[in-house]
Parts: sequence; C-alpha cells; structure tokens
Amino acid sequence: MKWRLIAVAVSLIPFLLLFTFTPVSPADVFSVGPIPFLLSVSAVMVRIMLQAYRFRYFINHFIGPNYSTTLKTMNARIAGEFVTQTTPSFIGGEIVRIAWLIKNGVPAGKAAWVATAEIIADVFAGSILAFIAGGVAIFGGGSFIGILVIVVAIPTFCFWILVVILSANRNMQLPKFALGLINKFLSKERSDRLINSTNIALADLCKMSRENFTSFNSVKVLSVGMAITFVAFAFQGISFLVLADSVGHHVGFFQSFMATSASTALSTLPITIGGSGLAELGVWAYITNISTIPNLTDVLNSSQLSVIIAWRIATYHVPLVVMWIALMRITIGKDSIAKSDQI
Repeated sequence: MKWRLIAVAVSLIPFLLLFTFTPVSPADVFSVGPIPFLLSVSAVMVRIMLQAYRFRYFINHFIGPNYSTTLKTMNARIAGEFVTQTTPSFIGGEIVRIAWLIKNGVPAGKAAWVATAEIIADVFAGSILAFIAGGVAIFGGGSFIGILVIVVAIPTFCFWILVVILSANRNMQLPKFALGLINKFLSKERSDRLINSTNIALADLCKMSRENFTSFNSVKVLSVGMAITFVAFAFQGISFLVLADSVGHHVGFFQSFMATSASTALSTLPITIGGSGLAELGVWAYITNISTIPNLTDVLNSSQLSVIIAWRIATYHVPLVVMWIALMRITIGKDSIAKSDQI
C-alpha cells in the first residue's frame, strides 16, 4: 500500500512544475473561491456515490438483496476507487472489490461477474460519451482533439465488446503466453494452483455471462447501470462548470460535460498515474477546440489553466482522501494493517 501513497505524491509533480515554470501561482488556482471549490468537490462526490450505489444495485440483482448492508457495500466500492485512481489506465479497483466479495462468501465467478458488469457500464458509457465529444469537437472545428479522443476510445471499447461476445458464447481460459509467464516466475505447485483457480473463475464468469446476456431482466439491470453511469458522468461535467463560471469562463453545461468526458477518455492512456497531466490537457484542449497539435507555450500561457488545475485538485486529490478512509475501513481492524499491503 505504501507505493500507492507514493503514487499520490507523484501526481502532484505536474502542479509543482506548473507553479515553478509558468505564471500560474497557487493564489491564481484558488481564486475560484471556497464556495465554487466546495460545490465542485460535492459534484464529484455525487459521481463517486452514484458509482458506489451502482455497485450495490448490481449486487442486489446478481447476487442477492440481503447480501450486505448498503453502507458496507458502498464503502467497499469507494475503497476500490482509491486503487483505481492511483494506477495508470484506472485499473486495479476491480481486484479490491472482487477480493472483498470473495472474502464475504461470494463465489469467485459471481464476484467477477459483478466487477465485469461495472466495467461494461463504465466502458460503454464512457466510450459513447467520448465518441459524442469527439464528433462534436470535429464538427466544431476542433479536428485534432476530436480525432484523438475517438482514436483513444476505440481500442478499449472494441476489446470489451470482444470480451462480451466471447464470454457469452464460449468458456475463456488463460492464454498460452500467460501460462508460460506464470510457470516461469512461480513454482510448479503454485503456478498449477493459480492457473486452475483462475480458469475455474473464468469458466464461472462465462457461465454467468451466458445466463445474464440471455435474460431480459439482466439486460435491463445492465441498462439501468449504464444510465446511472451517464448521470454520474454528468456530475463530473458539473464539477468543472461551477469552477469555470466562478472566474468568468462561461463554457455551458454541454461543453463542460463533453470536455470532462473527453478528459476521462484521454486519462485512460497508460502514461501517468491516475491520468495526472492528461486529464488537465484533455479539458484544456477541448474547451479551446484545438485543430492542430498544440504548442507548449499556448498551454502554459492559457487563461484557463488556473481553473483547470483547481478542478483537478477538487475532483481528484480531495476525493482521494475520502477513498483512502474507505480503504482503511475495510483493511484496518479486520486482521492487521499489513494485509492492506497485499492489495
């Protein structure tokens, strides 16, 4: 777990560089005012809580309504989000949630299916919004940012479409190259145990996929989950809107919604931790509607840079504190603090 705290510290480096080498100062960033800043934090916390409720909603329908309390379930979802936000490409939170479900007696296949349902909702909703944002940008003259957002979103969208199709029609197993890597780094006994347990979980997951994708009720549940995700993304847009309006940048709700959706798509690139730097550049590029590769000087001298940094602090670093507390609640007091280092 210590390396995740280091990751949070590393995510601050872009801000320190900006404060050092650009005209932007901390005073400029916080000129948005305390009330708009708190409203932005509140908007993104609504997004996080909606995603946590979606996790609870999926558990109620795919596992059972009396599985656990709403508070504990949502806390586990928020805890997993800390891991998601401190890794490149927003991966890892699913492992925390699957581990929590299994620890509480849920079969591995069902636990993996709930996590997969969440990924499907996030990827499909996020990709659709990215395609819309990219199309709007292209038709508005921002060809570079529009094409970039669409190109970035396509691989992830296609990969999960393929996973959905394959899992609904056949049992997936670990590929041969993965088997070779596992056998290379682990003893035969440990590798055999890991391979067998993983393949069993994948078989159970595929079985759940076939059962649910052929069930009208399950498809309806997934559709509701996607609807919740769209609303959650809308609040992400509101989080930037309130800050932009506070300093006189009247971007409008739709443009703010599209800008943050484009930013989220670009942040999935496995370049920085939690999309640090990419998220800010994504919002800037979208609201300035760039049509060519931007010049670094244009970025650093932009009048929107200070409000974008304030938005990033309000929607990333402040919520991380809440996510950290949630993670500690499911790790400390159960066995030992040391177990959290294994996540």
